[in-house]
Formats: sequence, structure tokens, C-alpha cells
Amino acid sequence: MAVLPIRIMGDPVLHAPAADVDEITDEIRTLVADMFETMDAAPGVGLAAPQVGVPLRIFTYSYEDDEGEPWRGVILNPELWMTPTVPGEPDEDEESEGCLSFPGERFPLRRSERVLVTGLDLDGAPVRIDVDGWRARILQHEFDHLDGVLYVDRLGGSDAKLVQKIARKRGWGRPGASWMPGIDDLEG
Repeated sequence: MAVLPIRIMGDPVLHAPAADVDEITDEIRTLVADMFETMDAAPGVGLAAPQVGVPLRIFTYSYEDDEGEPWRGVILNPELWMTPTVPGEPDEDEESEGCLSFPGERFPLRRSERVLVTGLDLDGAPVRIDVDGWRARILQHEFDHLDGVLYVDRLGGSDAKLVQKIARKRGWGRPGASWMPGIDDLEG
């Protein structure tokens, strides 16, 4: 297993839809193992293959709830269904999220409270996840990556302007920008 560099906003792989996984090979299994290693080193609660430069529809997730129960897995070729998002301004304390591809920042974003995700596991078996709350937020965030959308792309108003200012100041928004978990002094 290896920790992989994480691509930063502006790298083309982050801004284009990813392709389906046609066959689960040893290379795919190695990629997923490396994604878990990278996600844990970052540390993050999810990681999509495009974030490590691979334009495939794969994401990993890992979250420990308030009771200390682990929730960890991988989904290949996911499909997402969600309940309607409640209109209104997001709560900065309860609805802020960050992203390993826009590291060190958090912004509030309204998301659907409940989602259903289906796809495949690494053995090709069907996966079905029906969750709400923070877990639903994680799955929506990672699914967005597979469609070429960063959560900062969904922001409006002053937050969107601040994102652009931060990206310019840090030299992001260009191809090839990345950071290495465990080596570079960044947090997502």
C-alpha cells in the first residue's frame, strides 16, 4: 500500500466526469488499498479516485459515529438517490464541510438529509447504503467528485468569492497542483 498525492482544485481530473469501472482487477484492488491508506493519512472521511488522479467511479469512506462505531467501505460505480434538500441558509456549525482537494478550509453547504447509494464492492457484489445525517453528507460529497464537482463549486455569494481568492493566493486552480498527506503541511 502507498500514500498517493491528492490533486487540488484546478487539476482537470477533478473537473470532469469519471468513467465506470469495467472490470475489478488486481490494479483496481491496489488502487482501493492505496486510497484507504491516503484517506487515513490525510486524514479524511472519504476519498474519490479522481482526487488521486484516477478518473474512475470509485470512492472510499470512513467515519466513526458519536458512539465510536466505525463505518468504512468502498463503492464502485455508485448511483445516488436523495431526498429533497430543505431550502434555506446552511448552518455554519452543523453543515460545514471540507475537502482534501481544497485543503485547510471549511464552508457551510446545504445537502440532502437522507440518501440511498447503490453500487458494487471490490468482489463485484451489490452494495446498498441507506443513511442520513453526516453519513449522507459524506456520500453526496464523494459522489460529486465522480461527476467532476467539488463542494466549493456549489457555494454561492461571498463564500464563492472567498474560494477564488484562496485558490489564487495559494496558486491553486491550475493543472498538476497536489499535496502529499503525511509530508506536506496541509489539512483538508
